[in-house]
Amino acid sequence: MRRHGHTGLIAALALWLTACGGGDDAGDAVDAPAPAPGPARPEEMVALREAGPTLSAIRARGRLNCGVHPGLVGFSYTDNQGRWRGFDIDFCRATAAAIFGNPDAVRYVPLTNANRMQALADGRVDVLWRNTSRTLSRDGSGFDFPGVNYFDGQGFLVRRNLTLTSASELNGARVCVQSGSTSELNVADWFRVRGLHYTPVIVASETAARTAYAREDCDALTADVSALAAARTTLSDPRAHMILPEVISREPLGPVVREGDDQWADVVGWTLNALVLAEALGVTSENIGQLVQESGEPEIRRLLGLEGHIGRPLGLDDDWAREAIEAGGNYGEIFDRNIGEGSALDLSRGLNALWTAQPRGLMYAAPIR
Repeated sequence: MRRHGHTGLIAALALWLTACGGGDDAGDAVDAPAPAPGPARPEEMVALREAGPTLSAIRARGRLNCGVHPGLVGFSYTDNQGRWRGFDIDFCRATAAAIFGNPDAVRYVPLTNANRMQALADGRVDVLWRNTSRTLSRDGSGFDFPGVNYFDGQGFLVRRNLTLTSASELNGARVCVQSGSTSELNVADWFRVRGLHYTPVIVASETAARTAYAREDCDALTADVSALAAARTTLSDPRAHMILPEVISREPLGPVVREGDDQWADVVGWTLNALVLAEALGVTSENIGQLVQESGEPEIRRLLGLEGHIGRPLGLDDDWAREAIEAGGNYGEIFDRNIGEGSALDLSRGLNALWTAQPRGLMYAAPIR
């Protein structure tokens, strides 16, 4: 053992002499490998991403063209002064704010179910923020869905005086449904699988469906539950109508962009993600100014563009997320104001609660770093 110790000491001394230039023939020395460079600083690794064709076109015209629903209470509608309001409208505003620092740099383009996808494909709009379900056929037809801003499902609205307690009691009923929607396909599947019969009353638009239901042209109205809640508020006596408990489909609603411009899809998707993350971190439209000045929390500082150059990977300014939050608040603020339990729609968060909530929801934010 002691001999091994002496051998190690001699070897170490030899290495020391070599390092100090020991030996007569410097040409016989073998150069030690250069140490590997340490990791680059974060700001050195992040290059400014070049704007793709969609973002370049938006900047050139000076506004975002946002495809929206022509009139859905709580989600997309004009108030008595002609101003656009609603859940989806606030996401249009947040997207414009992320790009321009101005939430009003938006042109709202009202689109029906029948023409919304073609309008996007033709370039009439840059993005759909318009209760559109992600499906395989749509995703595989030249469109991308960068995220989900509302997890919904299809249901049935009926009159209370029918004394129904379950959708399974709708055998033989007349059911109003909008043509060209996923609702039309879902309801046909649901009745067929259960061996039930119904008479579809197919109409061209959601407005026409609500009107037909109000005239009692049908016994039930089927659509996304959020749309049914909106429809109920337009009836002469909303309390005389109820939404049956069954949810017969999964409807992940969210923004839609044209396929092939990944940079623009990232801008839209990360704008949504930033609003969800802001709620999770407790960043609101009211305290954001104070947090900019005082917060030492790294994740909050990154979100607000105070460190980390978070705009460069998207081709945006570093304060893009801060601007989006200031436009209308975080995800929870947008939800509560437009469609939550304090609004006319009186919708609970349900699946749209944060993953950290009790009970847990599906809204989960990827990290910004």
